[in-house]
Amino acid sequence: MNRRYTDRDRYFSELAETSRNYYVDYVGRFLPLKSGSRVFEVGCGEGGNLLPFAERGCEAEGFDFSQGKIEAACRIFHEYKVKGRFWCQDFFEAPAPECKYDLVLVHDVFEHIDPSRKLEFLCRLKQFVATGGIAFLAFPAWQMPFGGHQQTCRKWWLSVLPWIHLLPMRIYRGLLQLSKEPEDHIRELMDIRASRVTVESFERICKEAGCEVLDRTLWLINPHYRVKFGMVPIRLRLGLDHIPLIRNYASSSCFYVIH
Repeated sequence: MNRRYTDRDRYFSELAETSRNYYVDYVGRFLPLKSGSRVFEVGCGEGGNLLPFAERGCEAEGFDFSQGKIEAACRIFHEYKVKGRFWCQDFFEAPAPECKYDLVLVHDVFEHIDPSRKLEFLCRLKQFVATGGIAFLAFPAWQMPFGGHQQTCRKWWLSVLPWIHLLPMRIYRGLLQLSKEPEDHIRELMDIRASRVTVESFERICKEAGCEVLDRTLWLINPHYRVKFGMVPIRLRLGLDHIPLIRNYASSSCFYVIH
């Protein structure tokens, strides 16, 4: 597996850099961020996405299903001498907060949600957003070269193979088993395969949940690839973002602002 996925401090700093350079300004176009703005992240991991908001004086909070990641978030924020509140929680069991949030972040989480619960997820998400607030979601389109998250595989040759997640399920699973990938990781990759989030499916679910899409920005070169690979981020333009077949194969990240 690529070392960046096991070195959690490095992973944190890379997420923080991308969030600082791209997410803060992007959401700022729709929501003026100021000291005291309440920012919350669903599936926050170690909190890297939240750090730049906390540095601006926002009240940063988040929860994650992994207790280990929450403990790491508390430790790293303490080391950075920045305030943040984190706790371990299953989003589907979390009660709606009494004091809602100005901004809710959902970064690289939606593609992990069971297809049968995606509508429920967005409906619950609305309960966390304050009146006049927004939610920012980002996820890779399913058919893009690494939409199956195979880059997280342990064997380097497997982690660099594009589109293998589009193989028939038995062949894909067999390939993972042949490479001796851990069974729990195989299950995770199979769950992502079952999820299959596309631009069209996401926007359909938004409509069913009563969410309004304020903005959609599709990226040919994901902004996070700058810190990961030294690549210059490139938006999907020239009308290609309106062609379903092309945009789902070409969008390494889909940015949405909804409310």
